[in-house]
Amino acid sequence: MDGYASGIVTLLAVNCIAALGVSLFTGFTGIFTLGHAGYMAIGAYTTAILSVQYGVHWLPAILAGGVLAMFFAYLIGIPTLKLVGDYYTIASLGLGEAIRLIIENWNSVTRGARGYPGIDNYTTMPIAIGFLVVMAIAMFFLVNSNFGRAFKACRDDYVAASLLGFNTARYRVFSLAISGFYCGVSGALLAGFMSFIQPIMFDMAKSTELVSIVVFGGLGSMSGCLIGTTILTLVTELFRPISQYRMLIYGLVLVLVMVLRPEGIMGTNELTPTFFRNLFSRKKAASETKEKAQ
Repeated sequence: MDGYASGIVTLLAVNCIAALGVSLFTGFTGIFTLGHAGYMAIGAYTTAILSVQYGVHWLPAILAGGVLAMFFAYLIGIPTLKLVGDYYTIASLGLGEAIRLIIENWNSVTRGARGYPGIDNYTTMPIAIGFLVVMAIAMFFLVNSNFGRAFKACRDDYVAASLLGFNTARYRVFSLAISGFYCGVSGALLAGFMSFIQPIMFDMAKSTELVSIVVFGGLGSMSGCLIGTTILTLVTELFRPISQYRMLIYGLVLVLVMVLRPEGIMGTNELTPTFFRNLFSRKKAASETKEKAQ
């Protein structure tokens, strides 16, 4: 695999990790957010500072970036997740931009808008894929555990879940913290892939892109999240030669899927053996019905 292709695969794996985090919070817990790029920024800058200024090895530096992003997500979630619906979405937008602006103006630590150079190129394709596999498996077990069922209960009916005895506030904060960890790790890997980071890389457009990927793939589907990330990342890269039309095609793909399949590519389904059996049985039943009608 040449350098360009391996770079695309690496970037795809990094984007998938962030999308999994947003999918947990938006798809499985039912809370729309427009500020998760801020947690990516925390992870990226933490890892960059630790590895460049203090010589910390890239692996503990990445984990430290994820843990710090998770810590800030937890602190932010305690007061803000009392808000519901569109109110939290607006608050998350402001918080994400606040994190970016703090990084942009903290020149003594982050070097401000000039960016942070000199980061070791530690994010290779095997490392990015390894992180993705481990974190995707961990996410699969999480969403199918008692915590995952509690997250889905909060998503389906917040009031009913509270009446049934679920501590919905605690579960929502926990979901945000885990989501922040995933985005922090993704940002840390992105820093190692790019070798240079700037605050503008983690603006509102990045947060909107992450939410678009989750909605595109299907709310409540990890498989859909990964498929959506793959399609949109490849669309962005394949049409790079016609860069002036690239985002137009990107938007067109989003609109077509939302019109033709509003629930997303996978809806709430996962790519399991049962899914394929049901899919083929439905096709077989449809063909038999067609034959009988003829």
